[in-house]
Amino acid sequence: MPVFAILSLIAYLTSLGLVIPSLLRKKSVHRRWTLISAVFALIFHAITLQQSIFNVDYGQNLSLLNMASVASLLISAIMTFVASKDRGWVLLPIVYSFSIINLALASFSPWEFITHLEDSPTLLIHIVLALFSYATLIIAALYAIQLAWIDYQLKNKKMFFNSEMPPLLSIERIMFHITQVGLILLTLTLITGVVYLDNIFGRENIHKTTLSIMAWVVYIILLWGHHRKGWRGRKVVWFSLAGAFLLTLGYFGSRLIQEILAH
Repeated sequence: MPVFAILSLIAYLTSLGLVIPSLLRKKSVHRRWTLISAVFALIFHAITLQQSIFNVDYGQNLSLLNMASVASLLISAIMTFVASKDRGWVLLPIVYSFSIINLALASFSPWEFITHLEDSPTLLIHIVLALFSYATLIIAALYAIQLAWIDYQLKNKKMFFNSEMPPLLSIERIMFHITQVGLILLTLTLITGVVYLDNIFGRENIHKTTLSIMAWVVYIILLWGHHRKGWRGRKVVWFSLAGAFLLTLGYFGSRLIQEILAH
């Protein structure tokens, strides 16, 4: 395993070691040291990915695990920034745990999926938009999970309050704002795919395209239901999770099958 990958894993684990006990004991998180450790984890994670993706003899190694690791890096970076603004601390254990798993798998994996982005800048634009839309909508799903958990705790009178726990309505409002941003990015992803990619509806991409469009429809219905019908609570949560599931299946499911068959 690369040295920077090991350093990143150690830094992520250090952040988890600072966050989780504080949350379990219902005490304030050690903010400063958690954020410092997280920043080092993100930097080392980025260096590891740079080496893994670009340090090949030709092209770029955009393997499934590398792309999953890039997505987890984006999510962790965004949520670390959010936490630095006194929000989202409860979600950090989930986010960092996924980064640890994806980084470890990508570092051990011998799989390669070589592309040549230098020959197709439009493909690079499409990939960047896809990654940011996925990361944004996964974060929205994480907020939906937090919303459902707090709602369950309140209804069963098991809720505890501390300085790290934001109000329920605040979480819901943030979730919808993030979903709107993610939907815009997903729309741009689909548009660039149709305009710039010749084989978006080809055999190798049809499953990804279909599932992405299905996710887009789910998010459209979710936002329409909220703004027009006043949807809240469990219905909103299920729609958000369904959209995230379809995107994950579309972005990574088809690639997983391709790479398994290739090996």
